[in-house]
Formats: sequence, structure tokens, C-alpha cells
Amino acid sequence: MSVEPEADLQGEVLLPGTLPESLRDELVAFRRDLHMHPELGNQEFRTTAAIKERLEKAGLEPRVLAVGTGLVCDIGNWDDGLPALALRADIDALPIPDAKTECPYRSTVPDRAHACGHDVHTTVVLGAGLVLADLHSQGLLPRPVRLIFQPAEEVLPGGAADAIDCGVLEGVGRIVAVHCDPRVDAGRIGIREGAITSACDRLEIALDGPGGHTARPHLTTDLVTAVARVVTDVPALVARRVDTRSGLAVTWGRIESGHAPNVIPQHAELSGTVRCLDIDAWRQAPDILVAAIDEVANLHRAKSEINYVRGVPPVVNDSGIAELLRDAMIARRGADSVETTEQSLGGEDFSWYLEHVPGAMARLGVRTPGERTVRDLHQGDFDVDEHAITVGVELFTAAALIDL
Repeated sequence: MSVEPEADLQGEVLLPGTLPESLRDELVAFRRDLHMHPELGNQEFRTTAAIKERLEKAGLEPRVLAVGTGLVCDIGNWDDGLPALALRADIDALPIPDAKTECPYRSTVPDRAHACGHDVHTTVVLGAGLVLADLHSQGLLPRPVRLIFQPAEEVLPGGAADAIDCGVLEGVGRIVAVHCDPRVDAGRIGIREGAITSACDRLEIALDGPGGHTARPHLTTDLVTAVARVVTDVPALVARRVDTRSGLAVTWGRIESGHAPNVIPQHAELSGTVRCLDIDAWRQAPDILVAAIDEVANLHRAKSEINYVRGVPPVVNDSGIAELLRDAMIARRGADSVETTEQSLGGEDFSWYLEHVPGAMARLGVRTPGERTVRDLHQGDFDVDEHAITVGVELFTAAALIDL
């Protein structure tokens, strides 16, 4: 699905580190290999081994994380005391089937697919590391760089916390990442200052009652009605207990209850997600949600058991580092290659790194220019224009070279 890279763009020759055609082809093949062999969070053993082997082939010394998957690799002179720039990639896949029936590199693993672009993120950081290692050998790398290949981004609360516990941020002064965006053309990135994703938590609720006959709901707890009221009333209550500008939203994904049409069940379960644009409202969300659920359940005489699973806060881009990514992209591919992106309601555990060091995430365009169909994230037919790999590598390379 690749298109030819843009040629002779204004500003592209100002910096060394343009991706050689031979490496470009190798990286496309590497990405396709990952795409054919997706692995779920904390199970990315083959992926980790493939990255490690390629970095070692380049003379680098990657270190597998203590959790067993994922790795870090340092490039440059770490003895001069300069804080490093970290390039982060997530390496896990999703538990969904690959629906690309005629694609030669579709997943070979049943019910597993790289449907969020992590294979691209991984390949971009790998490629940038190989280019930067070569530049360092020529004395052209101004500060040290750390490559972070992080497992389990799709597993709440995200593998970033485990990676941080493994020490991946020691000596790091700032961190950057990209995320595939099927709404942006390949050859472009989207960037914004401030929040670029939302917070995302998981909510699991069990309701219980004595059960009974549907002919006599007044003698028991009408549990199905209670569940229905939780589904409809809790989001409405929450919307009136936080600032509407916070974007706090509850969306249900699963409801289960009952086995027969004439039996009022004794047990019901429902679960969903809580998303929030504002970090202060996110911190208040558990107390607000638990109180609203109990209030509705008690009104209908149902006993409630609530499991509120903390996910991730919003990714809040540092303004200076967002500007660094913007400048790096313009230096490579001109002013028309950068657009301002909207804040997404998707969650990303890159946010945990930003609790410790400043950083920024850019949206990496992966749509073939002129294509009308959008292959959205987390769907089985998701794929990318592989020119995005070249763009991502050169974005990170330029950022490392101008990060003074």
C-alpha cells in the first residue's frame, strides 16, 4: 500500500539523516513481518527478539526489560551528562481477527491483529535508531537518544508504568512518540499543544437482587429495570455533576442478565468505559461515578458491586516539545506537511511518561493521499500507506538533530 516518497521538498536537504532507499525497503519488510505475527500485551516475545536482533546487527546494545518483553537501547555519548531524548514505540497487538482477506502480509495468528498501527510505531523507532546510530558514528548526534520499545499499551493501565518502573526514563530529559492517524495523509503529521488524547478508565458493575416471577415484580427487585436505569440515568447524572467542558463521558459496551422471559433474574452485569478530556475532572471521576451508580441502584432496591479500573490520564503535550516536532517536520518536508489536530477521545498510556518528563505525541498520517475510505483504528481491516514509515523515521531523526 505504499506510495512513492515526496521528492525535493523545500528544507529536506538542510539536515543529514535522510532515509536511504535500501533501509526504507528493509523497514517496510520488517513492518510486514511484525504485521504477520502480532502478539498481545506482555506476550511480545517474538517481536522483542526481532527488534533486539536488528539493533545488535547494527552494533548497538539493546536491553530487554525486566518484565520479559520490550526493550531499551541507548545511542550517543552518555558520559557528557546531557539529558537524553527518548523515542517511544508500543509493540503489542489487539485481540481481534485480521479482516484483510487479500493482503499478502495479513496476520497469520487467529484473532490477533496489528489494528492500531503499533507495528508502524515500532518500525519507525527502529529505523530512527539505525539512522541516528550511523550519524553518531560520524560525530553528528548532538545529544544522547534512548529508544524505548514498550509492551502492553493496550492493557489497562498500560505497560508504560511497568517500563518506567524498569528505569527507562533514567537520564531522559524529554520524550516523543507518534501514533498512526488514518484521517491524515501519509507525508503529513498532526500536532497540537496541550491535551491530544483523553483519559480512559474501565467500569465494571454487578447488580444483585432476590429474583422472582415477572408476574409479581412488585414483590422483588426488578433487576432488568434497575440495569436499564443505570445505563440511562448514570451518564445523565454524571453530566450534571462535572463541568460540561471536561468532556466526561460514560459509554456502555456490555450488558448481561437473565435467561428466561418470565423470570426476573437475580444477577446482572454491565461494563463500559469512562473517558474525559480534562485531567482534573478525571481525578474526580471515580467518586462521582460510584456515587451515581449507588444512588440509582438503591432507588431500585438493587445491591451494587462496582469495580472502577483506573486507566490512563490524557496525553498533555508540552508546548516546547510539540514545537520541536513541528519544526523537525517542517525542516524535513516543508510547512505544508504539518497540520493542527483535534483532541481525541482515545486513551494512550504515553501519558504516564509525561507524569515524569515533558514530552509530546504527534499524529502520523497513514492514509494514502486521495483515498476516500478511512480504515479506522481498532478495526480488522486497518492498514497503512507505508510511506508513513519513512516520514516517521525522518521526523524523529530531525527532532534528535535539532534538539539542542
